[in-house]
Amino acid sequence: MAMTVHVDIVSAETEIFSGTATMVHASGVMGELGLLPRHSPLMTKLKPGEIRVDRPDGSHEHIYVSGGMLEVQPHCITVLADTAIRAKDLDEAQALQAKERAEQMLRDRNGEIDFAVAERELAEALAQLQTIQKLRKMTGR
Repeated sequence: MAMTVHVDIVSAETEIFSGTATMVHASGVMGELGLLPRHSPLMTKLKPGEIRVDRPDGSHEHIYVSGGMLEVQPHCITVLADTAIRAKDLDEAQALQAKERAEQMLRDRNGEIDFAVAERELAEALAQLQTIQKLRKMTGR
């Protein structure tokens, strides 16, 4: 039997995932992370993107997070996300609209927009679209 680690992924609204994993993949602000059971303790900020949880039965959970914090202990991984959505529940049309709105705000440059907010919204929309595309490739849809 493969070694496992307990994983909790929660957002301000709800718990998205709680269970065991053989490996967790995440996008930290300093780069991509591959976390195995008994990983050394770590705490890092997360970029908008996908969290992939490899389950002991060979299945995978794909969860989009808009950012947040990741804490790793040898037998437990916790993700505290600003927003967390199962990848299969992401709305591609809504993400495309958000991307277009953010790009338009950045193009207008009329001085009344907050560029940091527009850039964050653009990064989140692009990360959602990338997560949708990855899931589509994996499932063949």
